[in-house]
Amino acid sequence: MVWKPHVTVAAVIELDQRFLFVEEETSSGLQFNQPAGHLEAGEDLIAAIKREVLEETAWQFEPEYIISVQLWRKNPDFPSFVRICFAGRTYAHNPEQKLDEGIVATHWLTRDEIVAEQHRLRSPLVLISIDEYLSGQRHPLSLLKSFIDHE
Repeated sequence: MVWKPHVTVAAVIELDQRFLFVEEETSSGLQFNQPAGHLEAGEDLIAAIKREVLEETAWQFEPEYIISVQLWRKNPDFPSFVRICFAGRTYAHNPEQKLDEGIVATHWLTRDEIVAEQHRLRSPLVLISIDEYLSGQRHPLSLLKSFIDHE
């Protein structure tokens, strides 16, 4: 059997010391997460994070850095995830846009507010990513190379 982790993307978006979060319905109830989601077939990582942020928050997003590449598995009975976490800025918002299925609301939260809701975070990677961002961890987007449908 070949092991295949899920590839996901996430965005840390900060404005005036507040971070853009989604509140979403999950099998564990309402949880908080960065705008995030799965890489789709034929899509590169930059396109994926722009799409996910737009679908989940109605904000246009421009990634500027990679914060980290994370491998996570909750326990041996759960799937593994390779998560590429980006940092960047938003530049336009469409308040009339319907948000992705399962997204209840968006919030701009301080780190203290995120810590206060730690029991409702989708995974430990959520707070880890905020702290990596706040510590100044930044890697250039040029690390990413896509070779899709090349012969």
